[in-house]
Amino acid sequence: MPELLKRICMVSVCLLILLVFAGLLGISLGSSQRMQSVLQYFFTGKEENAMLADILWRIRLPRVLLAALAGAVLSLGGLVFQALLRNPLAEPYILGISGGSAIGAIIAILMGLARFPGVCLCAFAGSLCILLLVLLMSSGKSGLKKDSLLLSGVMINAFCSSVITFLLSVSQDTRIHNILFWLMGDLSLPDMKQTGILALMVLPCFIVIFALSHRMNILLLGKEMAQTLGMNTRAVMLILLVCTSLMVSATVSYCGLLGFVGLVMPHLLRLLLGPDHRVLVPACILGGGAYMIFCDILARILPEQGEMPTGVITALIGAPLFIFLLRRSKK
Repeated sequence: MPELLKRICMVSVCLLILLVFAGLLGISLGSSQRMQSVLQYFFTGKEENAMLADILWRIRLPRVLLAALAGAVLSLGGLVFQALLRNPLAEPYILGISGGSAIGAIIAILMGLARFPGVCLCAFAGSLCILLLVLLMSSGKSGLKKDSLLLSGVMINAFCSSVITFLLSVSQDTRIHNILFWLMGDLSLPDMKQTGILALMVLPCFIVIFALSHRMNILLLGKEMAQTLGMNTRAVMLILLVCTSLMVSATVSYCGLLGFVGLVMPHLLRLLLGPDHRVLVPACILGGGAYMIFCDILARILPEQGEMPTGVITALIGAPLFIFLLRRSKK
């Protein structure tokens, strides 16, 4: 156990340093202020521009914190789904969980429930409905079928996209443009208060999932083996599914659809650190946060004018990886 604790601490410290570096880079880079001015402000406290402090602490810092939270949630969500379903391609976006959350969130917005907790509760309900539908469609007499699970998720995801398009096309809401931008994964309008509320919602989920990380290792052996070892598989799976759906739906209701994050980071970290979820859970939280901050930085600096949705960057990175992993799994 001391050896495991030492490894967890070492991995966490290394990834925490990466997360802090990404955060400092995210605060420093932007279109309105030069990086040199920002660094000078940090080290000397002197401002070349009177608005510099407001830009850093009221706009960039909340955005960096939101990106870190979203990356942590989606990376950890992908890890949990891959462990529960024993499928390396399982991920909230691919399985349609994010799409179900988006449908619930849009319905809440169009019904005038834009304030917390209306949107979050509707998003959570939408994600649970889609999750149950995917599991029902992919289950057989012998349990879940991996190929059916993936195909069901892809089809349900396409159905969710159609429902979202239908809701937007029949709506006369003046916020349609904002909703469309939000659907592509929008981190451009952060609010420190709402980011704090999101953090308070997801942190207990992080703790519960880490507490069950050893049981996730046992679940990889199969349900029968886990039950033989005395584990209540149904209770563990239910707790993990509810926690994951809750934190993913809360994140989607605020940030929109950020695809393939839960596919990229768990795979990368599993290759680097091995299959032990006791190490992977904190690694996904810290590494996923750093990854999302870097994606958000690219979304801000790549366009010559303005910025692009962060979800575009995550999809450009994640979609080719998904195709590669899918082809490799067929061999």
